[in-house]
Amino acid sequence: MRLLALPAFEDNYIWALVDDDGDALVIDPGDAAPVLAATGNGLWPAAVLVTHHHADHAGGIAALRARWPTLPVFAPEDERIPDATERVGDGGTVQVKHWRLSVLAVPGHTRSHIAFHGGGTDGPSHLFCGDTLFSLGCGRLFEGTPAQMLASLERLAALPSSSLVCCGHEYTLANAAFASAVDPHNQALRRRSEEARGMRQAGRPTLPVTLASEIATNPFLRVDTDAVRAAVTHRLGRPPADRVETFATLRQWKNDFRA
Repeated sequence: MRLLALPAFEDNYIWALVDDDGDALVIDPGDAAPVLAATGNGLWPAAVLVTHHHADHAGGIAALRARWPTLPVFAPEDERIPDATERVGDGGTVQVKHWRLSVLAVPGHTRSHIAFHGGGTDGPSHLFCGDTLFSLGCGRLFEGTPAQMLASLERLAALPSSSLVCCGHEYTLANAAFASAVDPHNQALRRRSEEARGMRQAGRPTLPVTLASEIATNPFLRVDTDAVRAAVTHRLGRPPADRVETFATLRQWKNDFRA
């Protein structure tokens, strides 16, 4: 089993989970071109999984279906993804060949956003989380509320800590700068930031990363820690009313942050 991060646009990743036969689950193909190019190296799409409707995640589906008309496309219940062949929702399962992935509703970035967790019969599980969870960060709230996004992140954080986080964008270094401003004494964060910097300098993706690493370093998964609450208290000039306000303040701070 191989996991490929196919670069697309400026900073997207299209994920491909490839078995020994070359068949692949393709996740969030915003652009068909990288997937079509990978077929030259023996990759053949067995199914497409889509986390949400944004064009940089779903825009290549029509072209892939034109090339492979019987290609199944699993997507959330959202009319803004017209090329889906099968709609899936919270608690559902995607079964393709020997791959089995559970479906989790994770609204916040969009109202219908879902994540897929699982993989093959051996090895670590993969978490294809689109734009909900990023390494050292989380997605913007375009259609959901802070309470929804916090609940979604906590659902993901409750998955097995060995899960490999496969998110939709290469944002790790920018997120690291913000996370370090929030939690400057976090040694695990410092190590992860240095690791990510080295990966990018070598031209490598900073992903996937284990969920355990994110729980130790990502401020959006650490709203109950003393360090994050202290940073938010300083930002607000008073203690946050509750953990939702802690999260909401972090997210707005990140929106406004300039390194």
